[in-house]
Amino acid sequence: MKHEAMMQHESASHAGGAAAAPRRADHDAHSHHAHMVADFRRRFWISLALTVPILAISEHFWALMGLRPLISFAGDRYALFAFASIVYFYGGWPFLKGAGGEIAGRKPGMMLLIAVAISAAFFYSAAVTLGLAGAGFYWELATLIDVMLLGHWIEMRSVMGASGALGSLVRLLPSEARWLRADGSTQDVTIDQLAPGDKVLVKPGERVPTDAVIVAGVTSLDESMLTGESKPVERGEGAEVIGGSVNGEGAITIEIRKTGRETYLAQVMDMVRRAQESRSRSQDLANRAAVWLTAIALGVGAATFIAWLAIAGDFEFAVARGVTVMVIACPHALGLAVPLVVAVSTSLSASHGLLIRDRAAFERARNLQAVVFDKTGTLTEGRFGVSDVVPLGELAEEECLRLAAALESQSQHPIAKGVTRAAADRKLKLPAVSEFKNLTGRGAQARVDGREVLVVSLGYLREKGLAADDALIARLAEQGKTVAYLVVEGKVAAAIALADVVRPESRAAVGELKRMGIRCMMLTGDSRAAAKTVAAELELDDFFAEVLPEEKAAKIREVQGRGLTVSMVGDGVNDAPALTQSDLGIAIGAGTEVAIESADVVLVRSDPRDVAAIIGLARKTYRKMVQNLAWATGYNAFAIPLAAGVAAPWGIVLTPAFGAVLMSVSTVIVAINARLLGRP
Repeated sequence: MKHEAMMQHESASHAGGAAAAPRRADHDAHSHHAHMVADFRRRFWISLALTVPILAISEHFWALMGLRPLISFAGDRYALFAFASIVYFYGGWPFLKGAGGEIAGRKPGMMLLIAVAISAAFFYSAAVTLGLAGAGFYWELATLIDVMLLGHWIEMRSVMGASGALGSLVRLLPSEARWLRADGSTQDVTIDQLAPGDKVLVKPGERVPTDAVIVAGVTSLDESMLTGESKPVERGEGAEVIGGSVNGEGAITIEIRKTGRETYLAQVMDMVRRAQESRSRSQDLANRAAVWLTAIALGVGAATFIAWLAIAGDFEFAVARGVTVMVIACPHALGLAVPLVVAVSTSLSASHGLLIRDRAAFERARNLQAVVFDKTGTLTEGRFGVSDVVPLGELAEEECLRLAAALESQSQHPIAKGVTRAAADRKLKLPAVSEFKNLTGRGAQARVDGREVLVVSLGYLREKGLAADDALIARLAEQGKTVAYLVVEGKVAAAIALADVVRPESRAAVGELKRMGIRCMMLTGDSRAAAKTVAAELELDDFFAEVLPEEKAAKIREVQGRGLTVSMVGDGVNDAPALTQSDLGIAIGAGTEVAIESADVVLVRSDPRDVAAIIGLARKTYRKMVQNLAWATGYNAFAIPLAAGVAAPWGIVLTPAFGAVLMSVSTVIVAINARLLGRP
């Protein structure tokens, strides 16, 4: 912390000032949306209140029920005109203004249709008031505007709910943090005053203010809203923590490493926002259909008016039919069908640690036929683990592992770490070790429990003339496993086989992908024997071994040459060319480094099951898009003929207000269906 800047709260000039930028941007967008919701709500209630006197003095409205108006007085038609004018200009203003914007932008759509409909109704009725023969329909105009305002109010609330997950990510960051002074005291400061190197105290139950490293304390952190990891993760000194995660039971002191747009949360929000704003083929199709529907609605509305005027000779009825067609054909549901699903899916995926960088590639994921996994660090843990302990003498398996682990506990070699980890997993108590000596290139020796113990290579055994012939050991070597030998008091006691440990999640991931009809393959630079063992254990459909990093892209092309749509899953470093070559590049285990340019999708956790999750989400997202588009277009195919009056001979006639109800209901159905994407 720059102490003077902190004490004076000069946040505007502080290096960490950018930390609040994502928060402000999203807050501004959310505030604008909330303002629009409030504006529609206010206009609806005022217009509804003005509709009451309009209905009370509308002679035509009461005549439909065979009754006389509740209120009647000289000049009541001018009062009716005055009330309706307020409803038209005040209640209808959002639609009139929107129509102007659509005309100026040469993108005719819903607002233009509504504006034409309500303007035709208002000016025809005004002409009747001023002397034109006819009855006019002010009450239809007022109720039409009321319904349109109500529909937009409800719809915009649904849209806010659909996009709310992104806003919830912003709210994960606390507004203040406890800055730790050099004398050990604390001061509450705003987040944008923090800079790299500052130390912050985070108490139990509080949120971590920004990306940092623990310098004191041990705790568990809830990262579920950030990475999708359902269980709290243990973190101690030297461990990285993500801004927005919730501290568990222990107080920790953290040192700030990243602020502003460098933080994990800022990158996630930027990625989500770009994905939501990116165009997709489905959205382009829907937009083109909406433009055509607008043109069709205007044409059919005009044709309906002319046809009924010629058939019935009733100008008022003809206007009502034309207005109803234009209202009911508004392509609002069609325009929202895809964007709402996009908003829900990208926000939903981000909250589960599945980050979509390329929207079009994500949509292609539904058609994937093969997934090619990198082996080390993706399907396996990228570390040595004991796979087999083969006793070759009188000692039992557990005793052999106990002695070997005691000796190896004095070494930092990868094999030594694997052996000691295996003993720890079995909760074995290790005996005392003395006289430890490293045998360069051969192994190590020491006295364990008073006995001379060695863990050595096969070369050492041959050098000393020690025999360890065993068919099982030969098979382990053929599988590409590394075999070390335990020698106790000059006799070979056991063979210990180690291999890159297969992640338990990998089996579930491969099984789920196969159930989805997707072929699973593996790509690795490891030996053919080691690759064959992993492929057999996971029951993969194919594998490529001993592949150099620069050859991986060619292998992806080879699989594509079989006529398959392919996804490559790797760590995003030496797999970059293959990720780019594939139809869908998935970087897995990115952690806090989410800005991987070569991938289309970034999976925060090192969990291959998330590959099946992202493909499943892509398929569900596409189904929701299709459902919404089918509803939006199918509704118009059914409703427009009714609005035009084709069922009038059988007494079925839709009023403009009822047409507005149907249009609003259609839009709300599309919004609700999009929000259901998050349901199992």
